[in-house]
Amino acid sequence: MAQSRDAPAYQEYPANVMARIEYRVMTLAQRGLMTTLRHECWVNKQVPAEPRTLARMLGYDVAEIEAALPAVMPFFAVLGGRITCPELDAYRAHLEGIRERQSQGGKQGAAKTNERHQRPGPKGGSGDPPSDPRLTRESLVQLSSVQPNSIQVLSEAPVSDEWVTDYDKASNGY
Repeated sequence: MAQSRDAPAYQEYPANVMARIEYRVMTLAQRGLMTTLRHECWVNKQVPAEPRTLARMLGYDVAEIEAALPAVMPFFAVLGGRITCPELDAYRAHLEGIRERQSQGGKQGAAKTNERHQRPGPKGGSGDPPSDPRLTRESLVQLSSVQPNSIQVLSEAPVSDEWVTDYDKASNGY
């Protein structure tokens, strides 16, 4: 079953984010806006670059967005009036590449399997037992190259008749 849904999550390494000087000098509000914009860019791929529209979309005061936005922009790019996150775009493309390679591998594997099922096997069949109604299970077992084990395993303690009788009574509801 093929799925065309977007990846539900992205992998984040907090140490890599926290190590950046741009992050370390941000205020708490700026860090919150950066994280919110990253989440929005993952889900929606982009957000409006115009502060008034962005503030309305996020549900915050325009002045707060205008004050925090310049500090968070080193993590984003503006393309055609939209804010995008190049890091997340690259990660999304990486995941899509993996999905495409897996799909191609699955198709190639299915083609090999289907080809193997369509060509005659060593005895003229597809590997399944012949469908000749004259052949019985016993005759197929005799044709088998597997030999039955000739060693019998003996139980260490004999089962008493009394125990078997009690077991039969219990299982039959007597």
